[in-house]
Amino acid sequence: MLAAVIFWPMSAAVIGCVLGKKDEHTRDVFVITAVAFNFALCLLLALLFSGTELRLADYGGLAFHFRVDGFRALYGCVTGFLWLVTAVFSPEYFAQSHNRNRYWLFNLLSLGGTMGVFFSADLRTTFLFFELTSVASYALVAHDESPAALRAAETYIAVAIMGGLSILMGILLLQQRVGTLEFAKLYEICSGLKDKSAFYVPGALMIAGFGAKAGMFPLHIWLPKAHPVAPAPASALLSGILIKTGVFGVAVVSGSVFLGDYQWGAALLILAAATMLLGAVLGVFSNDLKRTLACSSVSQIGFILIGVAMIVLLGDQNVLAVRGTVLHMLNHSLLKLVLFLAAGVVYMNRHELELDKIRGFGRGKPLFLFIFLMGALGICGVPFWNGYVSKKLLQESITESIQLYNGLPLESLLRLLYTAFSFTGLLTIVYMTKLFVALFVERSEVIKEEQFYINRPSAVALGASAALLPIMGFFPAVMEALAGWTQGFFHAGGHGGAVHYFAWKNLWSTTMSVMTGLVIYLSVVRVLMMRRKEDGTKIYSALWPKWLDLENLIYRPLLSCVAKVTVFLARVASSLLDALARRPSWESPLMIGAFSVNLLLVGAGICIVLVFVLCQALIR
Repeated sequence: MLAAVIFWPMSAAVIGCVLGKKDEHTRDVFVITAVAFNFALCLLLALLFSGTELRLADYGGLAFHFRVDGFRALYGCVTGFLWLVTAVFSPEYFAQSHNRNRYWLFNLLSLGGTMGVFFSADLRTTFLFFELTSVASYALVAHDESPAALRAAETYIAVAIMGGLSILMGILLLQQRVGTLEFAKLYEICSGLKDKSAFYVPGALMIAGFGAKAGMFPLHIWLPKAHPVAPAPASALLSGILIKTGVFGVAVVSGSVFLGDYQWGAALLILAAATMLLGAVLGVFSNDLKRTLACSSVSQIGFILIGVAMIVLLGDQNVLAVRGTVLHMLNHSLLKLVLFLAAGVVYMNRHELELDKIRGFGRGKPLFLFIFLMGALGICGVPFWNGYVSKKLLQESITESIQLYNGLPLESLLRLLYTAFSFTGLLTIVYMTKLFVALFVERSEVIKEEQFYINRPSAVALGASAALLPIMGFFPAVMEALAGWTQGFFHAGGHGGAVHYFAWKNLWSTTMSVMTGLVIYLSVVRVLMMRRKEDGTKIYSALWPKWLDLENLIYRPLLSCVAKVTVFLARVASSLLDALARRPSWESPLMIGAFSVNLLLVGAGICIVLVFVLCQALIR
């Protein structure tokens, strides 16, 4: 059953592709059935078979090791649920699209790879399925084949490949120093070590690769560009699930190797805080519906990574941090499923995503209002919605850290983090209010009444998903019990204090935060970030400077420079080899060196060409 959860979607991808060449309706029914079957298998594994392990024999270096426990089972079920909802929504969304067969092929390959990551029990298995997911999801980003989609996909695959190489180097170094890559054994060995400085280099290499996929600063550059151009169902999966594979890697490395390490926790904390704050700022300045939600994903990943940093810093007293991290991962997956599919409903009807062109779309649509509002209230952390519970747990874990490190240098950083955490919450309210007002309050210049804007299967899937959010928020004890089921994976320690979610003090402080966020929206967004046209109509201004783009400002020029230097060295090596060939002396060290350098550069060139050909083959 465990093997089927991972490898059945890959088999279904091939079967669906064959069916789609004959009858697309039959293929769509088969795909939805296959995904539903996969979700049912995950539920059975979670309920009946916790503790199951699967080791597949080593064939050519490909030895797989999988395990079922609380956290893996939970995220397997979350993955299955999100894939099922997007599968139900996709036939309507792609009704007028091209290359639907290719989309489903890579969609199901991505599902199998994602399941392989979440059920993996060693870093080698994690890496292999992580790379499969990265390559397969490239085709989802590039699906529309527009210039913007192809450029975003190019950035995505470049970050994924370089991140994968970084992870591989880190894994090789870690195995050399520890002798194992199994999560359980890594924890057993590293938990008894006081000095973990020998693992900083392999740890940093792995965090760079996993963090790039998660959207962690400063490697977040692909995420705000990929989501707006990808189809809405793919965006929901990218934000809801696929970036969590990166978070999974960060959590495994940090929790298994560096638990209780002061320096590692502080470094991760700084990166997480920068990710959280930057994503929220970009969200406020964005005037595109899906780009705003993508920037929000960067910010929310920052919240989750802060939870991972708290797990490390609190050590054997990290139970609240574990619960907050797990629940915010879960909540963010469900919230972005609802919000990105809601954005897909807008795009299906208006074929636009700019706020000025979709304003007023939600007026007179009570079901759409309910769907979007549930997601917006949840992500803003409003009491009685699911996001409130996880954010409160993360906030309490920061308070615990401040008390633990009282009088130490880290205390100042933690107090600053607490302020940044609260301020980012305000910015979240600002950009979600901006989206809500544009969709449901403002009136469009051109009146468009979409009487049938969503079909019944899609409406049921989105409505049920949105209804889950307040139901979860009303029962925080159930959510904590669910998080408690996953604590073994994170080696949670301590008992944690009781969090009184609905105490008057907590409700009042959250209410004041919401009011403050609304005031910031009215005083900043409505006054400073909008301008009047000649006819008196207000439109949204793009105030974020275009030149302040890390990809165009730093990464592409840097890679271009590296390429030019490499070409120069290749020419030098080639000229040197030609000169020596006129007077051959094969035993000469200079000759051997020149030949070796030339061979190395040719090999690197062949690898680059192969990667390029692979990418082109995928998009075709």
